[in-house]
Amino acid sequence: MDMDNRKRRQSMIIYVIIAIIVAIALRSTLYPSIVSSQVKEVSYTDFLSMVDDDKVSEVNLDTSNSQIRFKLKDQDGSIQYYETTLFPNDDSLVSRLEEHNVDASAEIPDDSNNMWLYLLLSYGIPLLIIFGGGWLFNRQLKKSMGDDGPSMNFGGGFGLGGGGLGKSGAKEVKGEDTGVTFKDVAGQDEAKDSLREIVSFLEDPQKYNDIGARCPRGALLVGPPGTGKTLLAKAVAGEADVPFFSISGSEFVEMFVGRGAAKVRDLFKQAKEKAPCIIFIDEIDTVGKKRDTSINSNDEREQTLNQLLAEMDGFDNHKGIVVLAATNRPDSLDPALTRPGRFDRRIPVELPDLAGREAILKLHAGDVKMEPGVDFGAVARQTPGASGADLANMINEAALRAVRFGRKRVTQEDIEESVDTVIAGEKKKKSTVLSEHEKEVVAYHETGHAIVAAVQDGKAPVSKITIVPRTSGALGFTMQAEEDEHYLTTREEYEQRIAVLCGGRAAEELIFGQMTSGAANDIEKATKIARAMVTQLGMSDRFGMTALGETTNRYLGGGMELTCSEGTQREVDEEVQRLVEAGHQTALKTLRENRFKLHEIAHYLQKKETITGEEFMNILNRDDGFAPRYQANPEA
Repeated sequence: MDMDNRKRRQSMIIYVIIAIIVAIALRSTLYPSIVSSQVKEVSYTDFLSMVDDDKVSEVNLDTSNSQIRFKLKDQDGSIQYYETTLFPNDDSLVSRLEEHNVDASAEIPDDSNNMWLYLLLSYGIPLLIIFGGGWLFNRQLKKSMGDDGPSMNFGGGFGLGGGGLGKSGAKEVKGEDTGVTFKDVAGQDEAKDSLREIVSFLEDPQKYNDIGARCPRGALLVGPPGTGKTLLAKAVAGEADVPFFSISGSEFVEMFVGRGAAKVRDLFKQAKEKAPCIIFIDEIDTVGKKRDTSINSNDEREQTLNQLLAEMDGFDNHKGIVVLAATNRPDSLDPALTRPGRFDRRIPVELPDLAGREAILKLHAGDVKMEPGVDFGAVARQTPGASGADLANMINEAALRAVRFGRKRVTQEDIEESVDTVIAGEKKKKSTVLSEHEKEVVAYHETGHAIVAAVQDGKAPVSKITIVPRTSGALGFTMQAEEDEHYLTTREEYEQRIAVLCGGRAAEELIFGQMTSGAANDIEKATKIARAMVTQLGMSDRFGMTALGETTNRYLGGGMELTCSEGTQREVDEEVQRLVEAGHQTALKTLRENRFKLHEIAHYLQKKETITGEEFMNILNRDDGFAPRYQANPEA
């Protein structure tokens, strides 16, 4: 049906274009001046000479403008007529024409009739064709697609957005056809619990109506990208076995004012016809941003938002219509959209914790042939901050690696290498060959990180050290894996993280007496932690418990915007510099105290290129008489 409607629209548009072209061609054909391209102007003297030489056959005099148009005998070529202007008071012209047997005539036009004829031919007929074609176009659309859409009419009803052009374009999927239920969603137990009540209402709305309860009109899924917001919406439809209308917020954005609002109306009209059902609007921040505060604002996006607000207030949710929406930017949404009565529930879909990551890995591993005994818990500990999409990609990368090496099943090594691929910066870059000196510098740099991390309180032990270059540009990395998930971080732990990040640069300075560009990313991370300590977390003696900034776009990795005066900003910069420098000095002190182990582990790493956390700790704890054991932090 949609294909037939599209063909009808295309056919009508073609007919209107043809009509316009015909009108323009008709005007050009009937316009009197078209003949001017075949007329050549000559002087009056030349005209008289031609008459005297018996070359002229016909002469026509226009008395309204004293123009003489004449034709020569035996005329060939593109020039059919000649023109000249009658010389004033030339009474001898008529007798001269009679003397040479020239066929002469004169035109005395009726000015009033000519003017009306000119206007009719020049403007009336073309406008009539355009308006008539537009009227037929609009009428045909309304017949084929209904009369509910608004129309932006220009003149004779040429509808831009009328009738069927206001169709929402939402994709309707039957509940069982989504192929997703809550069993297919792992690591989001709290979000699933919040949505189960909506599923229960859609399955049996009567038991809620009997007690006088109403289902939430809408639920807003908020969280970082890749955490499964769209998957959860499909799972609700699959569990409740109801129709699922899916549309992106960007599909409401149109060039012509009124088109987006028409799509909103059509979407809710379809939902009412198929109730109970679910409407899912992905990336709703595209159309639901806060409205402009200016009085004269009247853009298309605002009209679409106003229509969405009206529809969510207007529909009867006792029929079982639930609106689900997803966004990464809840702070940018209009308050009228997020108030109770529209989106009654705000459901966080956050990054999974340790147990959630392990569950997600096992879920996706169920579709892949795995070697027995794969430790998903160890992989989960190595991937803090990974989203569900990241973890799914890890399993897929591991399967691809197994095929690449000719194996029939995925091994633990494949999964651990996929962690490096997804988290640590893509694949190994075999084309990058470091010189011996650069390789030595990178080895000491990464060993510096590892030793400073090991000397700390040990909550995040080193799990892997490598100096193999990656395609992301990193020449090596040191990976730490926390034993347990924890949600509170102390000031001392932040200071230790800064010290660990400064360990690479400190090792370069201590051993080589110089600085390299290899610490750029470490410096950026250390500065970010120090700035958060000062401006957000109240962990600075200088400023105390004072918030000096606010985070923007939290779910999209947004930065910090300071909300203090310029003088305070300078003091903030000084305090951030002090914290980073304190971590730098701590790293230098730790490496000086463990200088022998720094040399031993760096040489071992330079030889093997990649070592495990167990190998690193064995060397660090070994007392061989020459290199004493590392000195643990006495305050740890």
